[in-house]
Amino acid sequence: MITAELLRWAWLVIAMIFFLAEMLTAGFVLAAFGVGALAAALFAFLGLDLVWQMLAFVLVSTLAALFSRRFAERVSGDQPQNVGVDRVLGKQAVVLEAIDPIRASGRVRVDGEMWRAQPSDGAVIPAGAVVEVIAVEGTRLIVRLLSAPA
Repeated sequence: MITAELLRWAWLVIAMIFFLAEMLTAGFVLAAFGVGALAAALFAFLGLDLVWQMLAFVLVSTLAALFSRRFAERVSGDQPQNVGVDRVLGKQAVVLEAIDPIRASGRVRVDGEMWRAQPSDGAVIPAGAVVEVIAVEGTRLIVRLLSAPA
């Protein structure tokens, strides 16, 4: 049989497990359940019945999850984060090796990385020119000329 004393400490152990698991994951999802378990532990220490403890766990966990979600959205803003190859879209690059669509050659440097490139309009772009990345096709950047070399 589960005693009131056992429930008090069980909720605290459950809360600690959720908090420790949260440290190994991302997203603050498990932390919300940890907060809910702490609320249930408080109800257990106050001597309330198991039904009230469970209700506190569910309600507080739900509220904590909603609050943490809203807080994260407010802190991070609504700006989508480009990842992978999309992170170079719209950035300027310097042409290291002339971009020639006929020979399918040309290299640019974007944020310290070298990429193969091809022009958007089919024209040759000389080395030293500044271009803008407008698309990514496979491992090639599609670029347009911004300024010719001096």
